[in-house]
Amino acid sequence: MSRGAKVLYCVYLTLLMGFTGFVTLDTFVIARVETTLEAPQTTQTPSVASAEPTITENSYQDAHISIQIDTRRLDDTTVYIADVTLSSPEYLKTALAQNAYGKNVTETTSAIAARQSAILAINGDYYGSRERGYVLRNGTLYRSTAAADQEDLVIFSDGSFAVIDEGSISADSLLQQGAMQVLSFGPALVADGEITVSQKDEVGKAMVSNPRTAIGVVAPLHYLFVVSDGRTSQSAGLSLYELAQLMQSLGTQTAYNLDGGGSSALYFNGTVVNNPTTNGRRIQERSVSDIVYIGY
Repeated sequence: MSRGAKVLYCVYLTLLMGFTGFVTLDTFVIARVETTLEAPQTTQTPSVASAEPTITENSYQDAHISIQIDTRRLDDTTVYIADVTLSSPEYLKTALAQNAYGKNVTETTSAIAARQSAILAINGDYYGSRERGYVLRNGTLYRSTAAADQEDLVIFSDGSFAVIDEGSISADSLLQQGAMQVLSFGPALVADGEITVSQKDEVGKAMVSNPRTAIGVVAPLHYLFVVSDGRTSQSAGLSLYELAQLMQSLGTQTAYNLDGGGSSALYFNGTVVNNPTTNGRRIQERSVSDIVYIGY
């Protein structure tokens, strides 16, 4: 190879590496705010509890919201189950990191929850790491670009759940039908009380046993928020099928898998209840795009 050719080759490699680095940063690191929300992030005007709530280490009770958190061992995994009953669907909400919609705009679940004065919160679908997939939050549509073979959880204004395929219905149609939230992660775990995943199903390249986050509905205005620890010697984690089995055993009629792994977090009354970890070596929350929460 001549000296000139070597120089051109080196220039090509430098440009290629620079471009690859930029694409990687743009995909996973560089934050790009597209919309800043006006607080509060809701189209409804919720009621406020008329009397002081009764709060314990693992429960909350007032006239409108009842929460009971149960911690249990499932084989070699620690699971946290928040049983929630509401007087109205207005207390089931979502919130975005930094009070803004955009790509790679993140905060920890606890930081988002604290700003919203949430009583209970879990991480959401981490919409900001993807270019496609519906994003509908508190009745506002932020992204209507469908993702291929994407199964979403829709939460309607009456608090009911439905699972849809983005290829079969538009985001605008869902909004017109009264959808308040669309969470785009998945898959669905339970539908009509029956498990909808197999023992072979998994999310992307995730490990079989993982920290997990799921949400389910048992009956009108009766919900379950479930998080499992994983990737540590104290808690191995769950497979999707094991998570589905758990949600079915708890009586959910519809249950849906949210972002898991290092994102899995359960926040209650100012504290992160579970032990979030990405690699098992350090217990630390991962910053995420959004949360699902209970609050006023």
